[in-house]
Amino acid sequence: MTTRELIHQADQHSVALAAALAAPPLISWVIGRLHDRGRGGAGPWKYFYAALVYLACVPGMFAGVLTANTLFFSRENLLDTSLLVYFVPIVSMIITLVFIRKNVAFDEVPGFDRLSGLMVMVGCSFAIALAIQKTKIWIFFGGSIERLFILAAGIFGLLKWGAYMLFRRRDEPKTERPKFPGV
Repeated sequence: MTTRELIHQADQHSVALAAALAAPPLISWVIGRLHDRGRGGAGPWKYFYAALVYLACVPGMFAGVLTANTLFFSRENLLDTSLLVYFVPIVSMIITLVFIRKNVAFDEVPGFDRLSGLMVMVGCSFAIALAIQKTKIWIFFGGSIERLFILAAGIFGLLKWGAYMLFRRRDEPKTERPKFPGV
């Protein structure tokens, strides 16, 4: 299944997709009403919030990359795209994070630091891929989403390894340099 087929399938099931995207903000609002103010970082609530963060951010990040790819690489008209697939996940992610932030500090949500780091790495990888594409360094980069994901994954891996090597403590062991196929 290609990404285009996945988008088409999601667009065909718009009621289920709308319900799935409306659920995280709604549940985060309801959970915020169930516990006392300032108690969101305790007990079972922080784990509910952690699950909601992932349920909202993973589709939101995917939609963000998809929208940016459509806008910058494939140069399709965003007016012809599905609002429910391209923009609603981003809005759902933002609203969910706002509701969660009102009830609990993000530092108290398990795994949020890693997810926010992932968001930064995805953003940096996409910016570098866009710079490579715009400067025509990689001539055969035709703008397909599959090539974008391959390029972004490679850059993401290099950034992750480079950031680890740059910011590791002295007592941490060195990791082996990434291997490239055929080298």
